[in-house]
Amino acid sequence: MAIFVNKTTRVICQGITGRHGAFHTARCIEYGTNFVGGVTPGKGGQKFDKDPDGKEIKRPDGSLASLPIFDTVADAVRETGADASMIFVPPAGAADAILEAADAGIKLVVCITEGVPVMDMVRAKRLLDDKYPQTRLVGPNCPGVITPGECKIGIMPGHIHRQGDIGIVSRSGTLTYEAVHQVTNMGWGQSSCVGIGGDPVNGTNFIDVLDAFNKDPRTRAVIMIGEIGGSAEEDAAAWIRKNMVKPVAAFIAGQTAPKGKRMGHAGAIIAGGKGTAKEKMDALRAAGLVVADSPADLGKAVKAAIDQRK
Repeated sequence: MAIFVNKTTRVICQGITGRHGAFHTARCIEYGTNFVGGVTPGKGGQKFDKDPDGKEIKRPDGSLASLPIFDTVADAVRETGADASMIFVPPAGAADAILEAADAGIKLVVCITEGVPVMDMVRAKRLLDDKYPQTRLVGPNCPGVITPGECKIGIMPGHIHRQGDIGIVSRSGTLTYEAVHQVTNMGWGQSSCVGIGGDPVNGTNFIDVLDAFNKDPRTRAVIMIGEIGGSAEEDAAAWIRKNMVKPVAAFIAGQTAPKGKRMGHAGAIIAGGKGTAKEKMDALRAAGLVVADSPADLGKAVKAAIDQRK
């Protein structure tokens, strides 16, 4: 088992002929992800078989990859049976790309694009909730989703991941990689890792992922990485207290951030005295989580959370 993606997931890339889309599609294929095509309007009928530097793309078995390119997601779904999409469409068109994928029946949309206008996402989120409840959106402004050894949809470095039983969910891409590195070095590995993104309006939230990990028989414990701004971590703490049966360790980024100053992510801002690191850490500890004071202690924190349940 795993959450959201596995070796049977059939993936396309929207924006596959752009430099970033082409580069990361190639890396995902080399990792072993079951990519079946791509979408760029006006380039339907072409083939994607080289990365941006002109290098042929090889699958893990050594065979050369050659993916069909389609003008629309609907064409791609009809011809390939795709059920997941990785989006590298520029910010101005990213929300429309998300909705196009949902309208075509894609079940999982992973939007990597950073800088999507907030009002575009408000509109897209409302339509997803009202018209396309069958579609799960991860992101935007996220590193993606990976089930080690099976499927990688996103920009994360695949080589640091190892199959295992620790689930990771995070608002921060780089801190996700730090947690992965520590858990891999401990010999435990990861069941799945989900970067939910740092924008104020996104698709999948902490509770969605925690619920999936809670139900996943492969996942033994969870690392949750939050940051200042908003109330997502406090909401997650309340949900964990009532529902979570597996140990959870956490870290909150932005502990030294000055009030009123945005730190990196669009959603990482302390406004009106709310959303501080201390408030979030206090709420998580009150819910029974082991909270690391430093990202260097994420591995130790999840071990402590597991040991507390023994």
